[in-house]
Amino acid sequence: MKTLRAVSALCLSILIFLTGKAQSELIPRYELGLHLGTFIYQGDLTPHDYGAFNTMKPGFAITATRNLNSLYAVRLQLLRGSLRGDDSKYENPGWRQQRNFKFRTPVTELSLQAVRNILRLKSNDAGIINFSPYVFAGISYSFLNIKRDWSQFNPLHFAGETQVINGLDEDINHKLPKGLFSVPIGVGVRYGITEKLSFSLEGTYRIIGNDYLDGFSHAANPKMADHYHTAMIGVIYSFGKRNMFDCPRVGN
Repeated sequence: MKTLRAVSALCLSILIFLTGKAQSELIPRYELGLHLGTFIYQGDLTPHDYGAFNTMKPGFAITATRNLNSLYAVRLQLLRGSLRGDDSKYENPGWRQQRNFKFRTPVTELSLQAVRNILRLKSNDAGIINFSPYVFAGISYSFLNIKRDWSQFNPLHFAGETQVINGLDEDINHKLPKGLFSVPIGVGVRYGITEKLSFSLEGTYRIIGNDYLDGFSHAANPKMADHYHTAMIGVIYSFGKRNMFDCPRVGN
């Protein structure tokens, strides 16, 4: 107890001496977030390298964060939304109108992420979080229910392309995954609105390593895996603040 009181007294002395600095280093211990945004499919059913922006679908996320210090945090995220791809949405190249593959699936994703605050997480004298960019990465599992559609496929147009004809037969007989592991990596930025509320904006890209997210592979491009990414805007609620020295409390 004497040791504890001595350490506490030392912390208190430092805090009194460096009041301004200590106040600016107050950070939240825990945070809850609500995020709204869009899901963007990236795979065989879009000609664009960055994804199918004309078939974007809405989604939301709930996050729970534990700040370990001003640099690092761990975050648990529940994400809900859907993905969609449709060849018929693209006039160029023209063969997509003839292939006419489609798919859709709801997505429920659970992920555990490590967060790195690039400029350290800091607050001003009023306790409001300063502008703070961050990066993150982790592991996630997405629950899926993939519905694919090849009913408008024109076999006459692809009569001389055995890869497409034979590949479609192989894809039809391939069992679709009910869920997929992925590695989410992303970047974001936050800015305090009040002492307890912050505004956030972030984007996440997922490395999946599977080519059946859209239900097709051999009839399209079996050498390239499918992916999806999200863009989210949100509000973060902070609570349980501690100072930069994380001093113990005196007493029971």
